[in-house]
Amino acid sequence: MAAADTEKDLHQHELTNSVEADDLKKSHSSNEVVIDPQAERRLVRKLDWALLPLFTLIYCTNFVDRTAIGNAKIAGIEKDLGMVGFDYNRALTVFYVFYIVSDIPSNLALKHFGSMWLAAMVTCFGIISIATAFVQSYSGLIATRVFLGMAEGGTLSGLTYIVSRYYRRTELVLRMGIFFGVSAPLAGAFGGLLASGLLNIGDIGTVKSWRKIFLVEGIITTGFGLLCFLIIPTDPQRTRMLNAEERAPCTRSLVWRSFNINTTFCLLCYLMANISFQGLSLFMPTVIATLGNFTVVESQLRTVPPYLVGAVWAVITCYVSLRIKQRAGPIFVSAALMVVGYAIAVGTKNPHARYAACFFSIMGGSPIAPLELAWGTDNAAPDTIRAMTSAIITGFGALGAVIAVWTYLPTDAPNYHKGNSLNLGTTSAICLVTLIAAIYIRLENAKRNRGERDYRLEGKTEKELEELGYLHPHFHYQL
Repeated sequence: MAAADTEKDLHQHELTNSVEADDLKKSHSSNEVVIDPQAERRLVRKLDWALLPLFTLIYCTNFVDRTAIGNAKIAGIEKDLGMVGFDYNRALTVFYVFYIVSDIPSNLALKHFGSMWLAAMVTCFGIISIATAFVQSYSGLIATRVFLGMAEGGTLSGLTYIVSRYYRRTELVLRMGIFFGVSAPLAGAFGGLLASGLLNIGDIGTVKSWRKIFLVEGIITTGFGLLCFLIIPTDPQRTRMLNAEERAPCTRSLVWRSFNINTTFCLLCYLMANISFQGLSLFMPTVIATLGNFTVVESQLRTVPPYLVGAVWAVITCYVSLRIKQRAGPIFVSAALMVVGYAIAVGTKNPHARYAACFFSIMGGSPIAPLELAWGTDNAAPDTIRAMTSAIITGFGALGAVIAVWTYLPTDAPNYHKGNSLNLGTTSAICLVTLIAAIYIRLENAKRNRGERDYRLEGKTEKELEELGYLHPHFHYQL
């Protein structure tokens, strides 16, 4: 396809992805854009090959750098830095506090500066990971966790926003499942393999033991971040810029509109999924170490299979979600798998059964977050609200990760009954909230079909109709 044709088709694909052209056809039929289906399929394939591997690698580096401290824990970081009691949990908490605070501002910066903002973020958290390899005290570790949280906050919501600009609502869920659903478990598996390999090789100059994990992973991330400045794509279409006087009040209004009931349902489930999935991910090497007389390397290697199974399940589930055009069902099934996993962990002390429970929990948890994020973004419009929604779900949803770092406490070892019981409760709650959300969407869509929301069109200009977004009577929520 020629460059000019690609640019034209990309612009048309962006228009058909917009709420005005995709969901409001009844009231804006004059604005419909008709393009060659074969040309669009070629374009979508081109976008898949250009965007998905890149975005998967970006989030892999994010997740690996964030969870490297879990592998460092069983490699001696606590002893070397004089950490006692709950110091490790406090270090994890500090990261997520600053991760949450920086999420929405980061997405606003992304909209202003463009995709280069993401390249800068990747480079920054790679450099911070390198710096962690040289900390000499607990206060130094805390400082690096603060800056790492600030650098990584907004990565996921930013990637989600950019992906939502390139793909239609119906196409989004599978792409989310690939770049988000695969990258987290894949990064967990890669991190475990890399950590075990690094601990088996000699020292790198003065860098020894757990420090090698941060150094090598940081170098890889930094190099990739610098490469991103050259290869990361820009947005397909720039949004209309407001003047300084208009920008602030309009942004505040759209942020508040983003806190709708669908976003709230997705946020609650995302938060609870974070509690269970992130908690187990951060402490997986520690949990597995209690299941037998394993060496440090053996414990780390045993973290790999559950993550690989989780990656496969994430792709399968998101593909099924695409085919059946539904999010609620796949989320419910995956959450039910997590319920099974944590029920086993709570109900038995058998090490083989508890290791099997890790498979159920990681497998079930892998697709839930990308499905919730895709679900929330599917049901958000117009464009700025879509950007805010992705930031709200990932940003406030990260509060679940703050809770997660306190679920597997040393005082609860070796069975971690309290942590597993909490996760059993949160995963059961995901099932319940998902059912409530599905019922609400069915009822609301039925009201729109009966014309009970048509009053919102009265007295509106064409521009005001477009800005209604998800409130427009002809906008139907994705179930």
